[in-house]
Amino acid sequence: MPMLDKIIFTGPVGAGKTTAIAAISDAPPVSTDVRCTDDTIKMKNTTTVAMDYSYISLDDGARIHLYGTPGQERFNFMWKILARGGIGLVLLVNRDNADPLGNMEFYLDEFDEFARNHAVVIGVTRSGVLDQASIADFQQRLYERKQIFPVFEVDARNSDDIKLLVQALLASLQH
Repeated sequence: MPMLDKIIFTGPVGAGKTTAIAAISDAPPVSTDVRCTDDTIKMKNTTTVAMDYSYISLDDGARIHLYGTPGQERFNFMWKILARGGIGLVLLVNRDNADPLGNMEFYLDEFDEFARNHAVVIGVTRSGVLDQASIADFQQRLYERKQIFPVFEVDARNSDDIKLLVQALLASLQH
């Protein structure tokens, strides 16, 4: 079976990386979630400490491997390891976070070298509660940074939304 390679899912804690991978996976994801022991417990009970992994199969039999990074900065050593061999980056940002635009910029800065050479797509999750920034705000900030990436409002639990992100990423690779 041919292998297309891998897509990296990244973003801050609580943005929905583990959930998004599970929503589109062809097999139950491998997860390294453990019980939170720091302030993250205020947001959720468990957090990814190494990676999430699964895959999706394309119609031609090729597999795309899906790797989710840990969101906590203290596990950032895993980010570059997981990005090796990647074909693109799905950046998920929690709109209800106190500074979602700052979070987007932080992860784009951390993955700057990768983003300069690979496709990137941004999914804005958790809409409808605090909504700290609009989609137009994300696009404006990208414009100010002289970066053009597709930005979509998504529900990480919805497989169609996450498939849209992956399809947009794959379409970006063809250009």
